[in-house]
Amino acid sequence: MTDRMAALSHFLYRFSRGWVVLLGFIVFIGFSTLTLPGQNAIVDEYSQGSGSPDTSLFYNAKQLYHMAEVYGQEGRTAYLNARWTFDVAFPFIYTFFLVSAIGWLLNQSLPVGSSWRLINLVPLAALGLDFLENTATSVVMARYPHHRSLAEWLAPVFTLLKWLLVGGSLVVLLAAIFLVLLRRIKKNA
Repeated sequence: MTDRMAALSHFLYRFSRGWVVLLGFIVFIGFSTLTLPGQNAIVDEYSQGSGSPDTSLFYNAKQLYHMAEVYGQEGRTAYLNARWTFDVAFPFIYTFFLVSAIGWLLNQSLPVGSSWRLINLVPLAALGLDFLENTATSVVMARYPHHRSLAEWLAPVFTLLKWLLVGGSLVVLLAAIFLVLLRRIKKNA
């Protein structure tokens, strides 16, 4: 497994160039400003203040079913459509930006043989958990009002882990920026 992880990590470093980071950043900002507000408005319309599992940090199966109830049939259908259109694209977009930015920065600050270079894989783990979350919450929404599925118990776990890894990816990005700045300061001193 470690050899495969190292090979994947190495592959990602190879395409992590400044222009790729810039492209990823532009697409991320563009998608965030042009698409997210509309998606948030749709969620607000159907959720009636009960929120969305995707943007919650903590919730449980009972709260997830409450969200499904409040959304109503039309809202649940809209939720399912969003999970398998918009919310397929967005995880790829933020992962592309994070992987390329982290890789580009760590290429400048960590030696090639360092085992710390595997940290560029953290955003990929967040991506995987995002899709597991989408799958689990979609099962609950599609099966509503039926209870007792494994998905109702896994969805909150996937959501929490996704947010921890997205946050962890941002910490890695900030640490990589710090390492580059530190290296440049030492070089100029």
